[in-house]
Amino acid sequence: MPLTTLDPDTALVIVDLQKGLAGFPFIHPIADVLARNRALADAFRAAGRPVVLVNVAGTAPGRTEQPRRLAGPLPDDFADLLPELDRQPGDIVVTKRSWGAFANTDLDTQLKAAGVTQVVVTGVATATGVESTARQAYELGFNVTLALDAMTDSRPDAHDHTIAKIFPRLGETGSTADILSLLQG
Repeated sequence: MPLTTLDPDTALVIVDLQKGLAGFPFIHPIADVLARNRALADAFRAAGRPVVLVNVAGTAPGRTEQPRRLAGPLPDDFADLLPELDRQPGDIVVTKRSWGAFANTDLDTQLKAAGVTQVVVTGVATATGVESTARQAYELGFNVTLALDAMTDSRPDAHDHTIAKIFPRLGETGSTADILSLLQG
């Protein structure tokens, strides 16, 4: 579904733009993705709308068939948010240990207490952290919007599948420019 509107109470949720993941071999340059996220964050802050900065500091327990990318001890600065996001005192910061930002965190409670009805989700990786966060938001009753040019993944096939097949079922999709236009207009 093309992007049609932003609710008056929309929050921006930026997933996993942090030091420990910034060096992954993403299919879209991380600098471009980061610049778009910064533009969105600045615009949401200027409009008085919540900005949520999500980082990951480990993994959920349980066995998997594929080796985990985050196995073993993580560097001390692994979960540090990228400074280009210009974290502000009013930003909501959520640390997760699973793919999605809502599982085992208080993000749902914080957003609903602030009256948020819609989330714009961005970040890395498209088919894991971003998709899981969008799925959880949808399941919790939020309207979901996805800024397709403000996310990336290290797996082209997974990125493309999520954008083409999953996101249109979860909400509306558009570009950073589309979202900025709705936010400012």
